[in-house]
Amino acid sequence: MVRRKRERKRPDWGVPKGIVLLATPEGWRITVLTVEGGMLCGRLDVPVSTDPQDARAAAGAMVKDLARDFHGTEVEVNWDPPVEPWSWTARVALALALGGVPPSPDTGP
Repeated sequence: MVRRKRERKRPDWGVPKGIVLLATPEGWRITVLTVEGGMLCGRLDVPVSTDPQDARAAAGAMVKDLARDFHGTEVEVNWDPPVEPWSWTARVALALALGGVPPSPDTGP
């Protein structure tokens, strides 16, 4: 019997809209909130001893890469002032192309 090759489908990650970054004794934890209401949770791939500013930069870069790879779009990450120690949040917004002018619905992207 001949088996067909299984095609791997990319996961349908939603468009990111927010980030929650937590420093825990085990390492840096990240949650990416999506426009569609989903969440992507996991561990940030940086050492536990990483400076918080560097961890925020790594989290922002990861989310930018996800948006580019899975949605073909560029995003901007803006970190909010911390409310609690060892916890940070960020807002993620689509980067506007063409000098800050959004494309018109008639012409498409």
